[in-house]
Amino acid sequence: MFGSGGAKTDSREGMTLIGEEAHFHGSLVAKGSLRVEGVFEGDITDAASVEVGARGRLVGNVAAESVVIAGELSGNVVASRSIELLASGRLTGDIRAPKVRIEEGAFFEGACSMGAEGEKPRRRRRAETDEPQPADQAN
Repeated sequence: MFGSGGAKTDSREGMTLIGEEAHFHGSLVAKGSLRVEGVFEGDITDAASVEVGARGRLVGNVAAESVVIAGELSGNVVASRSIELLASGRLTGDIRAPKVRIEEGAFFEGACSMGAEGEKPRRRRRAETDEPQPADQAN
């Protein structure tokens, strides 16, 4: 009844869509791809790709292989491959990915950490070889 019957495989097969009229509240573990055209409030984990459409709004943290933002995202984003913020996009939160692309006209407020895939970001520290400055250098 629902067999493929020789139908072509759609490149978007396996994509979950949160439509423009939908409002989702809760956490989601997405094993495939997710496109948000409506409102999504909550965390998304384990996704292959997450797309926030031009009219989409996502409030929560995202962990995926790749993330593309054309709408609004408020939360932290970690991607194992790439993050792309399109010109119409607004992102408020910290991002971490090996590849980050921000188009002219996009809004981004937060911290960005880039490095090799799987590499954890490290805090900057003063080199241990720096000589301490004497505290009693009074003139």
